[in-house]
Amino acid sequence: MSRTALGAGAALLAAAALAGCGGSGSAAAESPASAESPEPSRATATATLPAEQRTPEGTLLVADFGSDTVTFVDPERGPIESVKVGTAPYGLAIGEDGRAWVATADAVAVVDTRTRERVDTIPYETESGPATTGEYRGGGMGIALSPDGGHAYVGVNVPDGKGTLEVIDTKKREVTDTVPVGRRPFDVDVSKDGSEVYATNHDSFDVTVVRADSLKPRRIEVAPYGTEGGLGSWLKPHYAAVRPSDGKLLLPFEGEKLVVLDPRTGKSDIEPMTANTHQHGARITDDGTLFAVGTGPIDPSEVEGPSLTMRTKDGKEKVFPLEGPHEDVAVSDDGRTAYVTGGFTRDGFWNGITVIDLENGDTRRLPAGERPLGVAIL
Repeated sequence: MSRTALGAGAALLAAAALAGCGGSGSAAAESPASAESPEPSRATATATLPAEQRTPEGTLLVADFGSDTVTFVDPERGPIESVKVGTAPYGLAIGEDGRAWVATADAVAVVDTRTRERVDTIPYETESGPATTGEYRGGGMGIALSPDGGHAYVGVNVPDGKGTLEVIDTKKREVTDTVPVGRRPFDVDVSKDGSEVYATNHDSFDVTVVRADSLKPRRIEVAPYGTEGGLGSWLKPHYAAVRPSDGKLLLPFEGEKLVVLDPRTGKSDIEPMTANTHQHGARITDDGTLFAVGTGPIDPSEVEGPSLTMRTKDGKEKVFPLEGPHEDVAVSDDGRTAYVTGGFTRDGFWNGITVIDLENGDTRRLPAGERPLGVAIL
């Protein structure tokens, strides 16, 4: 997951086109509070912001793994503004209240996406060493919110050891529990009813299923190619998607195999895939269409380069070639456009997003922060 620096011209264009976006103050915030009336709440201040100062609906938010920021991106023009959140941000999740929960190496940062400002940081309980950058850095990786927004779940990587799942009370904004999981929890997902949390653990070839009520963990091995080679193997799980129709986990491998895992029984089926590329990011839409990001070949037997696979619920696939490695994907509400981040966790990253028209296959590149990994549409 990676990317290149933004050109000054693109930044100036975005700033000119979206005048006023650089500030987060409001008329209410600038007026002194009287002795008789309390200071306006953040929600009130946000509601009274002039329209040109609020973040427009449809704006993209990306985690800048190569920096200490998240970047707000206009899907047509490029970057609007970057907000400091902490070292090497990885995954992010957006709540119905407009707050983003960002997993960094230091802590989970809370960002008000409407005013574009960090409003809190929540330190981890897990000791993962000093905050560093790079592919194997410790700290937060995958992150997800419960359906009711009451809890955030973040996978914390402990270099050279097993990770944890930390449970955050989003009202108190503090860690309330930690649960042991596998090594390098790339991704965290939550069941549709919120009863289970799933940590996809890259370096231990498994998914940890955690009951939300008891926080009891259960390990399920996910290794369609076996575990030969251990940590040196490329053939590990990266990201998962929860299928809306039945709650099963979909885990794409190498553009060759799709593991369909039933988290209740621990049993899985394997379906063929066609892209023949090393796959990372996965996303599923409400109609059951799966999107999987291919980063390129990983050994001489693989001949296909980076791509995005769009797989319908009946198993039909359409593969969109990409220029250079990418990491994660978000899809517009109308299902017509995909945004694929160029950050990539390994070498070959670039500083932008590829925008794909899913109907005609047209692509264009959009500048977007420093090595963008996680992505969401506001």
